[in-house]
Amino acid sequence: MIRLSTKGRYGTRLMLNLALHYNKENKAVVLKNISDEEEISIRYLEQIIIPLKINNLVKSIRGAGGGYILARPPEKIKLSEILHALEGACCLVECVDDEEHCLRTSFCAVREVWKEASMMLKIYFENLTLQDLIKISNKKNSYG
Repeated sequence: MIRLSTKGRYGTRLMLNLALHYNKENKAVVLKNISDEEEISIRYLEQIIIPLKINNLVKSIRGAGGGYILARPPEKIKLSEILHALEGACCLVECVDDEEHCLRTSFCAVREVWKEASMMLKIYFENLTLQDLIKISNKKNSYG
């Protein structure tokens, strides 16, 4: 079974949390609050936030009222950007991105299946934004 790591899953939840606050008042959110709301270790969030900052997906605000905010509006941040920052390339197997990973790539029929599936997954994540996740979240919470 192919799975995202906890880094990718929790990082996406962190970004959704920031997006939900962005739409309300766009105030900086402290990681402790996200930790409490998402039930994710503060130490783990401190690790996850670094690649998100490096990839210009979040900004840190210093001083009183400081914390983190999205670097861009939720509709401008794609899920593919978040996952790439946290997980790296979106491919099911190494040989899809790195032909030298396997000696069989030039004649392997199965690689073509992995390549096509990876492309479909990549396109799916590129077509989802944080704004789409907000809509999903609101819909799920309105029934809860």
